Amino acid sequence: MAKLKNLKILFVTSEVTPFVKTGGLGDVSGALPQTLAELGHEVRLVVPKYGAVDERRFKIHEIVRLKDIPIHLGDEIELFSVRSSFLSGLKTKVQIYFFDNQKFFGSRKGLYQDIKSKKDYSDNDDRYILFCHGIMEMIKKLGWTPDIIHCNDWQSGLIPAYQKTLYADLELIKNTKTVFTIHNLEFQGLFGKETFAKTGLPESVYNDISVNSNGKISFLKAGLVYSDILTTVSEKYAEEIRTIEEIGGSMKPVLQKRKSELFGIVNGIDYSIWDPETDDLIEEKYSAKNLTNKVKNKKALLERFKFNNGTDAPVIGTISRLTEQKGIDLIQEAIDDILKLNVKYVILGQGDKKYEDFFERVQKKYPDKFAISFEFDDALAHLIEAGSDLYLMPSRFEPCGLTQLYSLKYGTVPIVRYTGGLADTVEKISSSNGQGTGFVFKKYESKEMLKEIQRAVKMYKDKDIWTKIMKNGMSKDYSWHASAKKYIELYKKILKDN
Repeated sequence: MAKLKNLKILFVTSEVTPFVKTGGLGDVSGALPQTLAELGHEVRLVVPKYGAVDERRFKIHEIVRLKDIPIHLGDEIELFSVRSSFLSGLKTKVQIYFFDNQKFFGSRKGLYQDIKSKKDYSDNDDRYILFCHGIMEMIKKLGWTPDIIHCNDWQSGLIPAYQKTLYADLELIKNTKTVFTIHNLEFQGLFGKETFAKTGLPESVYNDISVNSNGKISFLKAGLVYSDILTTVSEKYAEEIRTIEEIGGSMKPVLQKRKSELFGIVNGIDYSIWDPETDDLIEEKYSAKNLTNKVKNKKALLERFKFNNGTDAPVIGTISRLTEQKGIDLIQEAIDDILKLNVKYVILGQGDKKYEDFFERVQKKYPDKFAISFEFDDALAHLIEAGSDLYLMPSRFEPCGLTQLYSLKYGTVPIVRYTGGLADTVEKISSSNGQGTGFVFKKYESKEMLKEIQRAVKMYKDKDIWTKIMKNGMSKDYSWHASAKKYIELYKKILKDN
C-alpha cells in the first residue's frame, strides 16, 4: 500500500468541465480532481471522448501504447484507444485520459441523448459497458496502480463489479479501493436482462443482491453493492435516500444496509469561476465590501430582457432543468400569484416540453414581468446570478444543488425547499433580525413556496436588513478545499482498514 500521505487517485466520470458537461457532475469532475491535486495527491481523470470534445482546442494527443485495445462486448470485439490532455487549473495540471471509440462515443455530439430527438441512445448499455470494462484494461496497459478508483454515477457503476470479480486476481489493483459517488439516485442505468450477458461478468453476479433490480440490470446498483465505500453529495441527501421511499425507491434497502459505509459530503464550488469580484462574464464586478455595483448587473439583466420600470422591484432568477424534480410544477401552479407581486422573474433552462410550452405562454401574458431563455448560455447564467435579488429553487428533491451556492456568493438570496443539499446549505432567515442566508419552506406545496416568496419580497423593502442578509450569504465558504479534505479522510480511512 502507498504511503498514506500522497495518494494515487483515478477519477472516473462521464462528463467534465470544460470539455463536456450536461449538469452538476461535469462541474464536480472539473473541480474536485484539481483540488485533490492541489492538496498534494496524484490524480488522473478518465472520461469518454464524445464527438462534442474539441480536440484542437484542448490539444488532445495519442498515447501509442494505448491504441486499439480489444474488449469483448457480448460476442463482439470492440477496439478502443486512450488519448491524453490536461485539466489545467490556476495551480495544478491534472492528466485527463479520453476513452476513444468512434462507433459508440466519437461519432455522437450528445452525451447520453440524441441532441435532436432528446431521447436516450438505445445502446447506452453497450456504450458504458465498453467504458467500464475498458478502464480495467486501460489500468492493466498503463501498469499504474491507483490507491483509489473514484467512480461517479451509473455510467461508471460496473467498474467496482469488474474489480471484485473478473479482475479480482489482477495483482496491480489487488489493494486498490473503490469509492462510488451518487450525484443523483434518480438515474440508475437500468437495462433489460439481456444486457447482462454483454458485460462478461460471472453469471453469479446477476441476482437480487447484486445487480438485478426488478428484473433488469442496474449499473447504479452494481456500484452501490460492489464499492468499498459510498458517498453522496450532501449529508441530508445521504439520510433521505436510505430512509424515504419516495427518494430512495428500489435502492433504499441496499443503501439502508450499507448505511455505515454511506457518507454525505457537500459539493464545493469553483470560486475561480463563480466569484463576483473576479467574474469577467458579468456587467460589473462587486464584493460584499462594495455592493453598489450589483445594481449595475441588475440593470443589465433587465435590459437584456427589455424590462422597464427601473430597478426598485426585486428580480427573481431561476437556472434549472425544467423537470418536476426541480419543483417546476410548483412554479407553474403559483406563477400568476408570483407575478401579481411587485417582482420581475427570469428563468434560464430547458427540459420537459410541457413546461417549455407553458412558460412561453406566460411570457406572452406578462411580457413586462416574466422572461425565459431556453438556450444554455453561460454568460447569461452568470448575469442572472449577479443581477437577480432572489433565487428560486423549490426542488422536490435535491442531492446537493450548486446554483444556490453560486447565489449565496453573488448576494442573491435563495428561496429553497428544505431537502437534500438545500437543507444543508441554506439557513432560514429570521424575520425579526435578518439572521440566516435564505428563505426556506418544508412542505412540497405551491402555497408554502408562495408564502416564502411573499416574505422575501416584503423583507426586500428594508434595505438595511436586506444588505445584512446578502452579506451573510456572501461570507459563507463553499470552496472545494473543505469538501476535498473530507474525501481524502475517507480515502485514507478505507486504505487503513485494508
